[in-house]
Amino acid sequence: MQIPINYGINGAFLTRRWEEPENWMRLTRELGYRYHSFCADVLDPFFSGDRNFQLETAQRVRRAAEHYGVTISDVYTGVATHRFHGLSHSDPRARHRMVQWIEACAETATWLGTDSIGGHWDAFSVEVLEDPDRTRDMMRLQYDTFRGLARMFKRKGLRLLSQEQMYIPSEKPWTLDEADEFLVEVNQDSDGVPVFLTLDTGHAAGVHYGLSGADTDYLAWIRRFASVSEIIHLNQTTPDASHHWPFNEEYNAKGCVKIPEVLEAIRESFAKHRERPFGFMPPADRLYLIVEIIPGSTKTEAKLLQELRETADYIQQFIPDSGLVMEVG
Repeated sequence: MQIPINYGINGAFLTRRWEEPENWMRLTRELGYRYHSFCADVLDPFFSGDRNFQLETAQRVRRAAEHYGVTISDVYTGVATHRFHGLSHSDPRARHRMVQWIEACAETATWLGTDSIGGHWDAFSVEVLEDPDRTRDMMRLQYDTFRGLARMFKRKGLRLLSQEQMYIPSEKPWTLDEADEFLVEVNQDSDGVPVFLTLDTGHAAGVHYGLSGADTDYLAWIRRFASVSEIIHLNQTTPDASHHWPFNEEYNAKGCVKIPEVLEAIRESFAKHRERPFGFMPPADRLYLIVEIIPGSTKTEAKLLQELRETADYIQQFIPDSGLVMEVG
């Protein structure tokens, strides 16, 4: 089996800086990236103008992407949806509102020319987490909600829905076992699109809430779940934090993430896919390693662009600009 692997960039670096779609795609390609994971903060379904504006902007993005030879790999949530309990709020009215956001985002994705959406739209409250029975009930509700979203995506002609692995108990799944359970419960006998898990090299930082061992090893997450993770977020970091640093000489000296080890963990994941609880799922037929650099507000544009260019140059030592094809058995 062969898996094409390409690297790309998440559009989070654009937010509150550049507003012209022409520049979004121009910068993507000039910085050394052929694939762009479109950040919903750049064109939010609720906050970025009205729907006519959003449609016009998405059309401009598609034209600019075509002009510069950039592929929109997916749409991914940004910071906005992380500010709410959303799909895991105890009140159904709040949950319904987040479903509306996701439906609108799905439509935006089709305008942009992609068929894949991922992110994180829910957080369990402290009140729920203090009660084991309420927590289990909310987890079952989460599974039912994602099964419903998968059906909605299929009706709308989308191909894939992804939930991101996180590193605090309120944003699930945050342990390896929870992720196993999520994938099984959401995908077993599903009549919707597949629901995959997005991995992030900085999201094994659960040590602050008492995790240890494999749960805090970013490579353990990749070894177990890369075969059902079309999107893997790459950022340099330390084991105890999700820094979203670039890959350059300065931050590689501080961080723990090594691209060759990431690639080897991916290979192992596919080799052992059928042994996993979710082995009934068809494995991914492509992988995007998406550079997700989230700069602080005081990072100058010149410095930010330099770091993103250096990151592309570094990754190209291991993955060519045109991508690679990995033999996975």
